[in-house]
Amino acid sequence: MEPRITRIQTTEFSYPIEDVGTDTNGFNLTYEPGAVTERKLFAIQIETTEGITGEYVGGNSPAFAQINTVADYLIGKNPLHRERHWSELKRALRKYDRMGIGPLDVALWDFAGKYHDAPIHELLGTYRERLPTYASTYHADDSGGLNSPAAYADFAEECRERGFPAFKIHGWGGGDDARQIDREIATVHAVGERVGSGMDLMLDPACEYETFADALKVGKACDAQDFYWYEDPYRDGGISQHAHRKLRQHLETPILQTEHVRGLEPFTDFIASEATDFVRADPEYDGGITGAMKRAKVAEGFGLDVEFHAPGPAQRHCIAATRNANYYELALVHPKCQNTQPPVYLGGYSDQLDAVDAEGTVPVPDGPGLGVEYDWEYVESRALGGREYE
Repeated sequence: MEPRITRIQTTEFSYPIEDVGTDTNGFNLTYEPGAVTERKLFAIQIETTEGITGEYVGGNSPAFAQINTVADYLIGKNPLHRERHWSELKRALRKYDRMGIGPLDVALWDFAGKYHDAPIHELLGTYRERLPTYASTYHADDSGGLNSPAAYADFAEECRERGFPAFKIHGWGGGDDARQIDREIATVHAVGERVGSGMDLMLDPACEYETFADALKVGKACDAQDFYWYEDPYRDGGISQHAHRKLRQHLETPILQTEHVRGLEPFTDFIASEATDFVRADPEYDGGITGAMKRAKVAEGFGLDVEFHAPGPAQRHCIAATRNANYYELALVHPKCQNTQPPVYLGGYSDQLDAVDAEGTVPVPDGPGLGVEYDWEYVESRALGGREYE
């Protein structure tokens, strides 16, 4: 008898991040000694007639609002029919950004791995089992952490000594006084001159720059320091095909886009219009592991590399099964505070700064499904609410 989904439970919870606050606008996380930021996160459990539960921790409030509109569809369905469910949910959420598909799909893949007693990367088709990793920083602060171009260069050097082969800068943000393009340019040069001969370097302004001209100025600095890629520079929100095609025409540094382009078809159009050099995929943002791997295959067909966004066990499995990917993103890291990883993993899984080995790689979990064990007692002890579907 084929398996069936009997119940879906979602839980919203919070966890503290010490010595972390926000910039003046309240959007970017930054180092702030003594501050405690309460971060909200979600967890999902998909129970089945097999006694096997598909699990995932991740996602945000808008995504789980979408789950609320489609979860009932899955009750009674075969959890192994992921492609069918992906297609139906894509249609059902056509008026929205479809980010609600991601947590559901990852949990279904976790079930499948447990059902077949295999890690997800084996079900996808394993290409590698250790992942080259880059250090991806917090945004700049004024608190004695990443507070100057020299501080970024110092931290880049520390990361190189730890074994990281690559380093990505998230620079200044916040109010108008904080966005100083000359300081961004100085940071590019400081890091490039300090470690550029021994590391691949990336810059991600996270759409902070207010004009095309500013994006172009900083891009020229990236050219001078031979940066590996230049990502989401300015206020189009990372989605204008025309603007990024024009930016590419003026720069030597490869552009990385599509983190904020939702949907497989607009993603494909972005490549076809020659608006980027590298592309992004994220199993949480892009329709789960199913959707992220579709992006990887589209990129492969165009001869481009796909770089998976953010750390996590789902990302590790995707990269392990993707030939045309270069790096795993260890984010967000800082010389004086821990990264944003929720304390929900048992058994030693880590995305902290010390997770890389001397060769600058992290392992791919090798247990069934996602290959991680969640601390459900912690999730329940910090629960803010949730929904049940059956």
